[in-house]
Amino acid sequence: MHVVATAGHVDHGKSTLVRALTGRDPDRLDEEHRRGLSIELGYVWTDLDGLGEVAFVDVPGHERFLSTTLAGLGPVPAVMLVVAADDPWMPQAAEHLAVVDALGIRHGLVAVTRADLVDPAEALARARAEVDLTSLAGCPSVVVSGRTGRGLDDLRAALVGVLNGMATDPEADVRLWVDRVFPVAGAGTVVTGTLPAGTVRSGDHLTCRGTTVKVRGIECLGRPTDLVAGPARVALRLGGHAPSGLGRGSVLVSPGAYADVEEVDVRLHGPGAPPARPMLHVGSAKVEVRARPLGERHARVRLAEPLPLRHGDRVVLRDPGNRTIWGADVLDAAPPALVRRGAARLRAVELDHLRADVTGELERRGAVRRSELRRLGVDPDPLPSGAVRHDDWVVSAEQHAAWRDALRDAVAGAPDGMTPSEAVRVIGVPDPELLPLLVAPPVTTRGGRLVVHSDLPDELRLALDALRADLAEAGFRAPDAERLSALGLGRQDVARLARDGHVLSLADGVVLLPGTDLAAYVVLGGLPQPFTTSQARRALGTSRRVVLPLLAHLDRMHRTVRLPDDTRRVIRND
Repeated sequence: MHVVATAGHVDHGKSTLVRALTGRDPDRLDEEHRRGLSIELGYVWTDLDGLGEVAFVDVPGHERFLSTTLAGLGPVPAVMLVVAADDPWMPQAAEHLAVVDALGIRHGLVAVTRADLVDPAEALARARAEVDLTSLAGCPSVVVSGRTGRGLDDLRAALVGVLNGMATDPEADVRLWVDRVFPVAGAGTVVTGTLPAGTVRSGDHLTCRGTTVKVRGIECLGRPTDLVAGPARVALRLGGHAPSGLGRGSVLVSPGAYADVEEVDVRLHGPGAPPARPMLHVGSAKVEVRARPLGERHARVRLAEPLPLRHGDRVVLRDPGNRTIWGADVLDAAPPALVRRGAARLRAVELDHLRADVTGELERRGAVRRSELRRLGVDPDPLPSGAVRHDDWVVSAEQHAAWRDALRDAVAGAPDGMTPSEAVRVIGVPDPELLPLLVAPPVTTRGGRLVVHSDLPDELRLALDALRADLAEAGFRAPDAERLSALGLGRQDVARLARDGHVLSLADGVVLLPGTDLAAYVVLGGLPQPFTTSQARRALGTSRRVVLPLLAHLDRMHRTVRLPDDTRRVIRND
């Protein structure tokens, strides 16, 4: 099946054209027939040769019903923009086209109606000029008359051409935006909506804000069925146990496939910046939000109520005062907190370079659960080179090495070793289940405690004691090559001490005590963010010879992030 929504100014013949195509009346309310205009969403369907079943979502064109229009257009992948030949380009045509563009809908066509009344050339030329500035640029256009039937065969052929080029994934996670809820005697609660992708089967369990519901029956295009794959118009029978508050804007999803999020970072498309309190529209839902600017093209959007959003979703922001509309791409559905001075400006820079794939997620987080990647809409496979999988966790090669080094250093710095719980807390591992992944020689387990196994010769142990005494007085000032030579510590000796966790070797000849990197992280966290290499050097009271490899080490540990200008860094808090 395919689904198409209408768009266009009130009284431009949308419902008449849909009625001519399908033989069914999309206006189902007595008030709609009395007033001669659509008030609610209408749903009808037909068969097209060479394509099969096509369902139409007929939306109202009056300016008072824009929210209803957005609910109809939101989950639908294709649109038919209807323009009357006997009227000039009208405000609601422009507004509906702005909605289509904000939603990023790229599949559709233009139908110039009432071609039996006047020459349609002028209306067609104006419509084409407007449409070609939007996401529908280059779409086909047809001249028709719903009253006489002129051009209907051309319209059917154009629809077949547009819809045949579309593909969806029947294996995708289900996210059904509800547009109607009503009781049916003997069947309980029934919900209807547009299913963009995925497959729903009778007997499936779906969730709505944490509440599980069972699909007890399915109807599609007026017929009962055991399963339906998107895109499709569907009616689901939920029986007598539907969650309270179910209504237009509710959403039914595959269990465990989506997180209900309250905050997202977005890239904006539209004129200027949205107001501080716009409305957000997605699918059939609308919620109040707070929009915090992040630079000129991005914003942090906080929702008044949670919605199941993912990386890559397209939402619409609308100013309820002047009706201005913005498209917004969700770049991050699990954004970090903005707590430091200048964090919003720095976040805008990060968003310009954010990758919404498993490689990008691991670069940003270091470690993430595969189940979380699924909820964010990120394919966890294939893993980037060197990444490690452990149960539900995926850890980047850099984070794995950094945690191993940190564990070795922390255990080496504890004379009596550490308990596993202490080690998890000290090195900042997000889940104790990851600790076995990090225990490797020289760290071992003895009597339930983590210890560093080492058998140093006497002369090396004496040199280590002297090195510890030097660094105890000035922890961030690594001894120079002359001092290391005086202690009898050559490259192989330093390499052995580092391998066994007795020292932290940052570069050739740059040696510090275990744990000094974490101490540096604390000091750098007290600087105004972002900070330069020179500011870090002064704060740590050390030299450029030491601070450069130390900062590079903190980058690898995901404790600091080097900004794109390559001269400044910020502390990571996530």
